Amino acid sequence: MKKLILSSIIALIASYSFAQKPSPALLSPTNHTLVLIDYQSQMAFAVKNQPVELLRNNAALTAGASKIFNIPTVVTTVAAKSFSGPVFPEINEFYPASATTIIDRTTMNSWEDLNAHKAITGKGKKILVMGGLWTSVCIVGPALSAINEGYTVYVITDASGDVSKEAHEQSITRMVQAGARPITSLQYLLELQRDWARSETYKGTTDLIKKYGGAYGIGIQYAQEVIKH
Repeated sequence: MKKLILSSIIALIASYSFAQKPSPALLSPTNHTLVLIDYQSQMAFAVKNQPVELLRNNAALTAGASKIFNIPTVVTTVAAKSFSGPVFPEINEFYPASATTIIDRTTMNSWEDLNAHKAITGKGKKILVMGGLWTSVCIVGPALSAINEGYTVYVITDASGDVSKEAHEQSITRMVQAGARPITSLQYLLELQRDWARSETYKGTTDLIKKYGGAYGIGIQYAQEVIKH
């Protein structure tokens, strides 16, 4: 009888832990490549669809998530020395220029650049996650091009910016109509974590949110220091 009860408990725990397989439409640390496009000072000056300080935080959440979960990542710039300038400090925090090969281009569509295209497709992932500046040019171009070649494309909408709210929103609409999947920066991070029992990435995830996650980050700080949770 005891053996029967014990086996029933074990079966119950197993069914609770592995009740359902997650949807293949969810992002995981192993199923995609992240492409960070043109997070540069000159490109940020004209952003009007959201405050630049919020854009920078969202870019940091995205780049930080890729480091915590070891996501294959490509960082690319356009005309860095002649026009667009250096990448955001929030990108350099996780991908220092001295330690990372940042691919500079002349093409507005990174998919048309030989080195960028080779770096992105060379990661061997058929799912691409993209974010950058500007949505209507530097994200629309590679997103539509990749979809045309059979890739599944996610666009991190709040980590992308454009010269107006309309320009940004119409660009997202155009990409969604072509099959792209919109996602936000915090959603990206939490979708990768998925389970708070994943202790190996728990601290990195919560520390990143405390630093760049706005009100949610303050809430985590409060819980950890006051509620001791």
